[in-house]
Amino acid sequence: MPSYIEGHIEKSMRFVRETGRPLFRPLKRKGEGKLTGFLGRWAGLGPYYAMFPMEFALKTVRYYCPQGGRVLDPFAGRGTSIYAAAAIGRTGVGIEVHPAGWIYGQVKLCPAPKDAVLARLAELAELARSGSAPAIRQLPEFFRWCFSSEVLRFLLAARSHLNWRRNSVDRTLMAFLLNNLHGDLARSLSNQMHQSRSMAPDYSVEWWRSKKMQPERKDPIAFLTARIEWRYKHGTPQFSDSKVRLGDSVEVLTELARRRERFDLLLTSPPYYAVVNYHYDQWLRLWLLGGRSRPVKSKHMSRGGFENMIDYQVLLHRVFEKAAMLLTPRAAVYVRTDAREFTLYATYTALQYAFPGRKIQVRDRPYQGKTQTELFGDKNLKPGEVDLVLSARRR
Repeated sequence: MPSYIEGHIEKSMRFVRETGRPLFRPLKRKGEGKLTGFLGRWAGLGPYYAMFPMEFALKTVRYYCPQGGRVLDPFAGRGTSIYAAAAIGRTGVGIEVHPAGWIYGQVKLCPAPKDAVLARLAELAELARSGSAPAIRQLPEFFRWCFSSEVLRFLLAARSHLNWRRNSVDRTLMAFLLNNLHGDLARSLSNQMHQSRSMAPDYSVEWWRSKKMQPERKDPIAFLTARIEWRYKHGTPQFSDSKVRLGDSVEVLTELARRRERFDLLLTSPPYYAVVNYHYDQWLRLWLLGGRSRPVKSKHMSRGGFENMIDYQVLLHRVFEKAAMLLTPRAAVYVRTDAREFTLYATYTALQYAFPGRKIQVRDRPYQGKTQTELFGDKNLKPGEVDLVLSARRR
């Protein structure tokens, strides 16, 4: 690792250890960091790993992207950066390879009308009533421990009949299902589980069995109706000019380049090296979207755990190289990454490669609270995150 990055990491960690204080605090302006009313209510749709805090996204877009400008996020997650841009008078395009993240992001920007979603829910209820017991018995034991028979029949109907890829109403209803699929007993359709991560089937069954926790009987129609009514209570965002695209970032960026689209801010946070396997850890939501009934690890460069050093560096180089072709001459680049040595090195060098000659500012972001991996038992000290910033070029 180059000495300038190595020295920076050591200096940062020594300061954090000795003082317990962050090295960098963002510029704060009163009233700029929050969304109110229906904008704030829809912003929180969808549990997802490594989400941008909305306050951070709003302030960064406001500061670095001109009014009416365009924001690009090739690792969009649940679309927080694009939603923030749309909410304050910018537009943008996000790209997300994970279908659950894409559904959250796209639905938040432009949800279907409430009446249409409730009508589709009623149609699914009728389809679920005709669901057969053999279909349930063919599923692994995990599903009968996780969901009551009423809920499981409804989920099987939704899995078979919701055309979430092409139909806005079906996609919106699926977003509510994914949002509430598992988690705390009172707030989800499942037996007690984590909300953000789908736990391993064998571990879950053993845990439920040891605690004698059978799934609660719930009426999925009443349960979802209440949550739909709450989300729609104060109105809906309609940001049709902004969108999150489902697909591989390199492929979608190539398509955008052919169409000569241009952006004023690149704001993103790539997946961190060997931290989270987004597809494996979301296997139950992927099952609802038509995937397998057990978790399976993928070795695909963009769908695994990002554990191969060479593949990880190649992915970052390709994405940033393609993204650079889409930026206006004075566009800013703002990338949040992991402060661990290899992730920081790979991200820094990929930006150097994609934006030769431009100075990269390094801003430390030590963790101020518990991390998601710590909540799942990983107690190792985390150095936090780092923001790599290439400010807009001067005229």
